[in-house]
Amino acid sequence: MEAFHFATSSDLNELTVHVRIDRLDGHQKPVPYSELLKRPDLRHRASNISPHSELYVTAQIWADSKPLTVPVQTAYKSFKNARIWNEWLSLPVTYANLPASAQLSITVWDLSPAEDKDSNLHAIPFGGTTIPLFDKDNTLQKGRQRCRLHRFKAADGLSNTTTPWVIPPARKSRKDAVQEDTVNEQIAEMQRLEELLKKQEMGDIPQNQWLDALVFKKMMKIRNEALKAEATALNRRNRVQSNGTNGETAHNSDEELFYLDIELPRFDHSIVFTDVEYPPPPVSDIKLPTESDIRLRPPPEVSFGPGIGNGYGDADAGRLIRIYDPEIGRRVNPAEDKHRELMRSQQTDSLDRDRKPNVHVRDKLNLLMAKGPLEEITSHERDEIWKFRYYLLRDKRALTKFVKCVNWKNEREARQAAPLLEKWAEVDVDDALELLGPQFDHPVVRSYAVERLKKADDEELQLYLLQLVQALKYEADGEGDDSSLARFLVTRAANSFTLGNFLHWYLMVEISDLSSDQAPEHRALFSKVEYDFMVELEKTHQGEETRKMFKRQGELLTVLARISKEVRFGGGDRPAKIARLKKALGDPRNDLVSFDPLPLPLDPAIMVNGVYPDDCTVLKSSLLPMVLNFKTTFNTKYPIIFKTGDDLRQDQLVIQIITLMDQLLKKENLDLKLTPYRILATSTSAGAFQFIPSMSLAAAVQKHKGSLLAYLRANNPDDTAPLGVRKEAMDTYIKSCAGYCVITYLLGVGDRHLDNLLISPSGAFFHVDFGYILGRDPKPYAPQMKLCREMIEGMGGADHPNYLSFKQYSFTAWSTLRKSANLLLNLFALMKEANIPDIKVEREGSVRKVEQRMWLGKGEAEAGREFEKLIEESMGDRLAGVIDWAHDFMQYWKK
Repeated sequence: MEAFHFATSSDLNELTVHVRIDRLDGHQKPVPYSELLKRPDLRHRASNISPHSELYVTAQIWADSKPLTVPVQTAYKSFKNARIWNEWLSLPVTYANLPASAQLSITVWDLSPAEDKDSNLHAIPFGGTTIPLFDKDNTLQKGRQRCRLHRFKAADGLSNTTTPWVIPPARKSRKDAVQEDTVNEQIAEMQRLEELLKKQEMGDIPQNQWLDALVFKKMMKIRNEALKAEATALNRRNRVQSNGTNGETAHNSDEELFYLDIELPRFDHSIVFTDVEYPPPPVSDIKLPTESDIRLRPPPEVSFGPGIGNGYGDADAGRLIRIYDPEIGRRVNPAEDKHRELMRSQQTDSLDRDRKPNVHVRDKLNLLMAKGPLEEITSHERDEIWKFRYYLLRDKRALTKFVKCVNWKNEREARQAAPLLEKWAEVDVDDALELLGPQFDHPVVRSYAVERLKKADDEELQLYLLQLVQALKYEADGEGDDSSLARFLVTRAANSFTLGNFLHWYLMVEISDLSSDQAPEHRALFSKVEYDFMVELEKTHQGEETRKMFKRQGELLTVLARISKEVRFGGGDRPAKIARLKKALGDPRNDLVSFDPLPLPLDPAIMVNGVYPDDCTVLKSSLLPMVLNFKTTFNTKYPIIFKTGDDLRQDQLVIQIITLMDQLLKKENLDLKLTPYRILATSTSAGAFQFIPSMSLAAAVQKHKGSLLAYLRANNPDDTAPLGVRKEAMDTYIKSCAGYCVITYLLGVGDRHLDNLLISPSGAFFHVDFGYILGRDPKPYAPQMKLCREMIEGMGGADHPNYLSFKQYSFTAWSTLRKSANLLLNLFALMKEANIPDIKVEREGSVRKVEQRMWLGKGEAEAGREFEKLIEESMGDRLAGVIDWAHDFMQYWKK
């Protein structure tokens, strides 16, 4: 297909609609004396007095049977031999604002000193015509147009107009067709000559001045003859129809045929209609009437105007009118908004300072303060919080609820509320993180949250850094120029190399995300923050050196990514790929064997100065990740896995949450021997993670004849200990199993099988490969908690006391993490707009899924019973064993 060039109507946002009124063609018959006797006012009409009388033209745009503009009129013109205006009219609307149903209604007006009996005006319609501005293909009409004029009718712009510019031909009998052959030939010849004239005007046919004058004279003669022939044929058909119906006289059925020539602007390309794509209306939280309520009431009676179709095929649908009420889309009821504003305007600070709640109200406030960050606060509860705001100043839990009850867009309320934030009891970090969410866009609120974060040390801040980078998207200004959060992150990162390292790479990954899920304004925002970070670094003592370090890190990762792709896409089997990897690492051009000490991006506390080319391998995986051993400045090895072709940001988020949960558990003196290995996404398709010497449960079971206990006994033998396993190793195994069972359940980690469950020689059990989280799983009927038969067998079986210890550790861990539910939920809430696969599936529901697995609505005792039931169900899930067997079977055939 050849290329088709066109422009859209929305691009013509500064060009108004124009039309040129050219000439009027037709022959007017004299009015019979019998008609003049009945209508003496007709003898005074200008068109009846002279065939070239002064007429004027009005043009107006209509759409959907309603006028879109005011009419525009031609200037006065005196005619001599023909009615030729040759005048351009400009209508007060641009092409960009035209709807697809826009029509141009043009009326030619006659004048009479005597008032018209029908309209009581001196202007009488000589004839009218209506032409759509867009054709059936939604393309703008252009060039010369010949419009049929309907005598004695003013043009209407109705959807079903009575004055169309083209009248479709009526069905004729064979006899009529033979009689009109000559007429059709004349009309066809006239149309052919007009097409040639259009081509000449467009420059397709060269001009010849003297020859064109002769041709034009001949064309006018052919046009007049064709017009007379068409009028004669039309009147002949009208006589036959009138004689066959009511026997009217011939002259009463005679019809005068007139055509109005107009010209529309020409463009170099076709102009196709495009409409503005408006965002969908917001989802309302106002309760709408149910279908049963609607059925009880009769539908409204709606009378449509003339020419307005209901647009529906159903006959009864014409009684209904469908509109969108903008108030329905409000997040709160507008009446309640007004009521709250009136009530708060009457309250004074002097009275509210001394207001104390009674016992009943105090209990209600305590229940309200216990609500989670995702629970809605009713309008009545908002009023109660505002009413007792001074009483609640001592309760740090009440601050986020108070912020939610304030209408920050109301200047008076904002002025009253802002000073109270400084007087409030200092909130915890989890509440400060909630104030950085998308629903809090007022700079005063976000600045208060940042002030609280400033009191956190670098180690704690690093735990939330991934979410704080995403929280930049919710800054009100959208560019980061006046963002308190951006200034805080840049300042702290410039003074801490570890924070700066991770901030730099978090920002670089977001900047490199060119997918449609990353908005261009967000990429610009992250670029601005990265630029400000580099500028701030130059102000510090080691800033220039730090910038060079980041540049060298980028060069190192670029070389590793190139080698990984060469190994991955190069031919040969796995030994050939390993040989190719060793050769590339040892190539002097890559400068990897030895280089100046450099902080490892994955773990900036480790200084590396080379790679061991002979101590590397390629794993058996679809993406063929590389296992590399870096040489540290302490002459030790630091193994990592470098991977290309996969976005590791989801795995990075899970490991960050596991690291945070490990810290929360240790604060409660509960060390579950977790293994939150380090992971860093360096781009949207590459990344590295720490390599932990371990073995998959599938390999361990296969090596030790189906017994995980035999694996533990072989690596940690102790003949004096129960089950023949050293006590420290068994404790590590039981605790780590409990910790990962609880954490993977809370995060909804899916696709669990024996190949992504690992165990180290020390007995530490851990999970890898978090491609499915938040309840998603590629396998049907997957258990909520992964607790397979092999894991329980490693403890000594379900009847051994070790299994009881496992259940106790699991419940204690789950109960401890429930206490930090607000922190975990707020962290996931800040990640709602992140470009992470399993969050993109359901952005609003992702946080809810974590909340549901914490069972926050249940008490401690009830939740404990339910959690124990969950463990027993997961242990006895035979379907999970079938899934593991099917996975092993498929892996066997893949080999």
